[in-house]
Amino acid sequence: MAESWTISVGGRVYGPYTLEQMQGFHAENRLADHSLIARAGEEQFHPAIEDPELAPLFKTAEAELAAPAAEPAAAATPHRFGRSEPEPDAHPSHFVIVADLKSSSISGLEEEIFTLGQAHRFMPQAWILSSEASINTIRNALVQKLGKIDTLFIVDAAHDKAAWFNFGPESDTRIRKMWSRPIDFSGAEKRAVRRA
Repeated sequence: MAESWTISVGGRVYGPYTLEQMQGFHAENRLADHSLIARAGEEQFHPAIEDPELAPLFKTAEAELAAPAAEPAAAATPHRFGRSEPEPDAHPSHFVIVADLKSSSISGLEEEIFTLGQAHRFMPQAWILSSEASINTIRNALVQKLGKIDTLFIVDAAHDKAAWFNFGPESDTRIRKMWSRPIDFSGAEKRAVRRA
């Protein structure tokens, strides 16, 4: 059986996640050496750097930081799971937010969306949001309004990014692969582009 981990953030437990997913979180700077994790079957959480399979992820990062840099390095700040990312410009991004609420009220989620910027609900559980917040900041704020069986999907139309919550390991992996794969214009797609 493949190894899996859960992550504890602010008193909430997320997962289980596969090694591939944990590596993806590390690559996205959402999993740090001090992130609290537990292997499947463990009840006690401990820093990720103490896990034998995850520790090499952080050793590589330490080696890169120790290597002489051509430019002066910026002050290092610790990365947290689900941290907000600074966006390259100060203009608002346009987000599409879709939720499937089974266990909680839509009003709490909608109130939170409207605190994040100018928003409009265009379907029963779908909104357009214009906000200067990053996609991770928005996801982290909205997750607090969701129950254990609710799902959330957010698209940053301005920066070609997506964030989601609670779709399960298989969907999580498929979405991550699909979203990060370069678009291949072949066959029908090429014909459609030529006609446009």
